[in-house]
Amino acid sequence: MKKITLLIILIMIFFTNNKVSANYEKIFFDFKINSITGEIINLKDYQNKLVLVVNTASYCGFTKQYDDLQLLWEKYRSDGLIVLGVPSNSFNQEKKADTEVKEFCDVNFNIDFPMTTITEVKGENSHEIFKWAEKNFGKSAIPKWNFHKILINKEGKIEDTYNSFTKPMSKKITSKIESLL
Repeated sequence: MKKITLLIILIMIFFTNNKVSANYEKIFFDFKINSITGEIINLKDYQNKLVLVVNTASYCGFTKQYDDLQLLWEKYRSDGLIVLGVPSNSFNQEKKADTEVKEFCDVNFNIDFPMTTITEVKGENSHEIFKWAEKNFGKSAIPKWNFHKILINKEGKIEDTYNSFTKPMSKKITSKIESLL
């Protein structure tokens, strides 16, 4: 009976642990990405800050999370939090042009946190940031849908990930942010 119990526990651990052993040959701050207005965002500029990376989309049921992302940004930016919106059409719910996304975010949500160009976030064509996230944190870092969140700590490593259902102003996210700031 003890062997069966031990086997069941080992199987559960093996199949529920999605994190991989991170060797971090690179850290988040080693990357660059294009902004929604065409400039290069050098992530080195975010060193010693927390960064919440969120893949976004204009036509998603979670799009109203833009309000909470803006609130999160306003509440914690002076303490060292960066909210980085990454518009993506990986789930076929984004506008076709960066200018359209920017206008949508400005008009409907008054967004002023940094946004990137429309970017692939999953699969072989995903941006190197998302490939790096998967390599160093495992499957939980791969966006399963829009408004997936990856929290990067001040050392440039992944601290945690949050699925689309986890609201940006949830206690789960704000408590973690407050503990790291």
